[in-house]
Amino acid sequence: MSLYMTLIMFFPFYHTYICSVNKPIKILKMKIALRSIVVVFSLMLVACGGKEEKKKEGFSVDRTKTTEKATEAVTETSTEKPSERVDLENKGVGPITSVTLSPDIDTALAKKGEETYSQMCMACHRIDKKFIGPAPTGVLKRRSPEWVMNMILNPEVMVKEDPLAKELMAEFNGAPMANQGLTEDQARSILEYFRTLE
Repeated sequence: MSLYMTLIMFFPFYHTYICSVNKPIKILKMKIALRSIVVVFSLMLVACGGKEEKKKEGFSVDRTKTTEKATEAVTETSTEKPSERVDLENKGVGPITSVTLSPDIDTALAKKGEETYSQMCMACHRIDKKFIGPAPTGVLKRRSPEWVMNMILNPEVMVKEDPLAKELMAEFNGAPMANQGLTEDQARSILEYFRTLE
């Protein structure tokens, strides 16, 4: 689009100035009008930008500790990561309320669990290191079997209702565990596989 067409579109009176008898005077008036419009728009742009907020210096908050026990609790929880905290009493939120583990590991079940884990869980979990999610090695030393199975089967509700699951999600940058749609038998086989990783 040419400059002439743009000017006509935004300033319909421009064409009448150009085509009139008193061209030099009207062209001069048009130039003044255009310059005035450019100056007004420039001033408006300058007036809108460059706003800075000044912070007040010397502002501070004085907090006092009420008891030594509260201070110790805050210190403990702030230094210990949720993935390292031991909580064997919490069973989590979900369909699993009780799991009985035999003293011996069922190797056939653990093998099925390893296969399921490799297919469904390796995208986010690595055996011995933190990845998108926590490492499963030694998880049964830190969590109850019920909690582990509920986290596998019911991660959405666990993250909403279980305090430890909420803290784990925060530790792992807000990445929620995906529900893989596993059955209780598959979750139990993964749990048996986790027993071999202790």
